[in-house]
Amino acid sequence: MKRAAVFGAAGQLGVELVRELKERRYSVIGWDRGQVDITDLPAVESALASYEPALVFNCAAYNQVDVAEKEPQAAFQVNALAVRNLAVACRQTDARLVVFSTDYVFDGFARHPYVEDDPTHPLSAYAVSKLAGEFYARAYLERALVVRTSGVFGPGALHTARGNFLELMLRLAKGGSPIRVVEDHVASPTYAPLLAARTIDLAERDHYGIFHVGGGAPVSWFRFARMIFEAAGLQPMLLATNEREYRTPARRPRYSALSNAKMERAGLEQMPPLRDAIAAYFSKRQADGA
Repeated sequence: MKRAAVFGAAGQLGVELVRELKERRYSVIGWDRGQVDITDLPAVESALASYEPALVFNCAAYNQVDVAEKEPQAAFQVNALAVRNLAVACRQTDARLVVFSTDYVFDGFARHPYVEDDPTHPLSAYAVSKLAGEFYARAYLERALVVRTSGVFGPGALHTARGNFLELMLRLAKGGSPIRVVEDHVASPTYAPLLAARTIDLAERDHYGIFHVGGGAPVSWFRFARMIFEAAGLQPMLLATNEREYRTPARRPRYSALSNAKMERAGLEQMPPLRDAIAAYFSKRQADGA
């Protein structure tokens, strides 16, 4: 039986990877931050040496984009140097490493869905740290797989402290106050179970290098919010705002939609429409009793 290890297994992507791997009859071990600290190289080396997985997935990340502007070292420690630790340990055990990166490595000036060969230009401390993690993975391993994604949402967020955009919108709707969402920022919101499945597909087919796995058609965050409320049968007062009115400590790319063309050329199935992914999210959410 093939063995796989998932770091960050308690997060909304990690839980989906563990579930999907088990369905594919892998022997899986999942570690969260309290069990293995990926910023501690000896701890990572010991964990992988004791289990000897063939595949290692890293879902652990520092993803507080605005907070990272105040503590860039903390973001770099987790998103970059810890990836180096994983790469070093994987090289020692001859394991395949899969790491997840972000659409934020781009500056958003291209105005078209980004492909893997487009030049990167991160705009924030968080984005710099994630791009550095990509470099570390590929520097230490010849066949590392880097999957860039965008706006991940999955039912696993129901059990995490930070949640996701859908849960934030539902929570705000309960509050009864007007909800303001930016309409001038466009991304590729991605359903976590599909991201997990496509990533494992890439790994099983022995692909390596950089791949984009986004949610499909570009959509503004305002439009995404409206689709969420339509699916939930809610009618809160939703107001469009923009970057100028809604300032944040960290700069974000205005347009960071990802093209899945390379993934599709590799023979993987297209991502379904966002409406279908949202419907699947609510169906799973209801099944879990949320």
